[in-house]
Amino acid sequence: MAGTFKRIGGIFQAKANKVLDKAEDPRDTLDLSYEKQLQELQKVRRGVADVATARKRLELQAQGLQKQADKLQQQAKAALQQGNEDLAREALSRRAALGEQLAELKTQHDQISEQEQKLIDTSSALQSRVEQFRTKKETLKASYTAAEAQTKVGEAVSGISDSMGNSGAAMQRAQDKIASMQARAGAMDELLASGALNDLSTPVDDIQRELDKVSATSQVDNELAALKLELGSGGATGTAGAAGTADSAALPAAEQSGNGSGGSHS
Repeated sequence: MAGTFKRIGGIFQAKANKVLDKAEDPRDTLDLSYEKQLQELQKVRRGVADVATARKRLELQAQGLQKQADKLQQQAKAALQQGNEDLAREALSRRAALGEQLAELKTQHDQISEQEQKLIDTSSALQSRVEQFRTKKETLKASYTAAEAQTKVGEAVSGISDSMGNSGAAMQRAQDKIASMQARAGAMDELLASGALNDLSTPVDDIQRELDKVSATSQVDNELAALKLELGSGGATGTAGAAGTADSAALPAAEQSGNGSGGSHS
């Protein structure tokens, strides 16, 4: 049972990671990392400032002790000049105690100065790393933006290609339908012209159609008769002319024969 729950938990985690991967924008993640690095760098800088403040405080304290030691030195001299050796010894004793404090302050000052220098070096190194990360971040963001734009353009081109393919298929179907309708219209015109189908716009009954056929046939017969008549009249004229010439040529001989017969009767 525990193994089953563990597997179920792994499945939910895997699905959650996929959802997060889809929702995550690397540019936002890079900006967030950069902001965190700036915050850490700011902490280091505040540490450097704190150490520098402590160093400065020690320096001011040392300066105050040094002034007191110098004053005690002058007081010891003044006491000796007045012949008060005990007072001079007391002044020098206090000056020696201040000297020990100054030595201790110097040791602390050296340690703090060393820590301060280390923090300064660390801050400089972190500053350099942060600047490098910022440059790399901007480069990656630009690359991601370009890749994202290229992906969107590719998807748009793919969508346009699919749309053009669908449009091409639709255009082909439209052309096929237009060709089919044109063929059907041409066939209907031929059927109407042949009389196989009646044109509802100009309805004609069977009797009228037969009369039209007879009228068309009569018209053709009349034209054929006229052509025959024209051809026949032209041939008859030529024959008649030839016969008239023959008659005119034979006429004198007949007249002469007649005259001769008459003469013999007289």
